[in-house]
Amino acid sequence: MTQRKLNVRKGDRVLVLSGKDKGKKGKVIATMPAEGRIKVEGINMIKKHAKPTPKVPQGGIREMEGALAHSKVMLICPACNKPTRVGKKVLADGRRVRACKKCGESLDK
Repeated sequence: MTQRKLNVRKGDRVLVLSGKDKGKKGKVIATMPAEGRIKVEGINMIKKHAKPTPKVPQGGIREMEGALAHSKVMLICPACNKPTRVGKKVLADGRRVRACKKCGESLDK
């Protein structure tokens, strides 16, 4: 499988476009570029049954975030606070950064 280039990174705020959590917003907590999937805080919650182990003696049913396709989310620009597509921009010092397509502001620090 080929490595995909994701437009979202860990720490970005995103809006879910489709599925059971459509319209919800959350923060990206993990990216998996090889699978083209991401995990978003509080979105696509799944239940995982865990056996008791020496590390976790309680066991039981844990709720955790499931992965969802990166194409099902849209990045929220921190400057204009709107969902936006991601463009590329070259800065004066030669660095390439992600930019908001609506306001043109840089998305990277």
